[in-house]
Amino acid sequence: DVFGSIGVAAAGLAFAPALALADGSTSKTTVQRSRGIYGDRIASLAGAVAKGDFAAVSEEKNAFILFNSGAYIGAKNKPKKAIAIEGTNAIFAAIRSQDKAALKSAYDSYIKANDITGFPDIDNNGGQGYSNDFDFKVKTKSAAIYQR
Repeated sequence: DVFGSIGVAAAGLAFAPALALADGSTSKTTVQRSRGIYGDRIASLAGAVAKGDFAAVSEEKNAFILFNSGAYIGAKNKPKKAIAIEGTNAIFAAIRSQDKAALKSAYDSYIKANDITGFPDIDNNGGQGYSNDFDFKVKTKSAAIYQR
């Protein structure tokens, strides 16, 4: 009976590492948060791309990585994620080769393929951009609270 208990415990431990492989929350809210935060950072690079500022785009490499991993979660989005990663690779290949035209083309293609738009400018009199301190738009140009 003792060996049976040990066998059951060993079997339970064999499957325990699989429990640690959770990939986090995959809700609509987390996708919106990722698209909002990192999409805005990527959209804000339009001026740097137009000037051919390779360093500015390179500094935001993590925004591309985090956008790709957060905006396209789950098995059903693997093809979209692959296209996004391919676009990111094209952008950074243009940076490595110092090709301004290729950077602009790859960036424009990435923005279009991933439907990225930046946050709109909202002021306190024009509307309300967020409702509490936990909203991902806090500390962005869309973070306005209407005041009378």
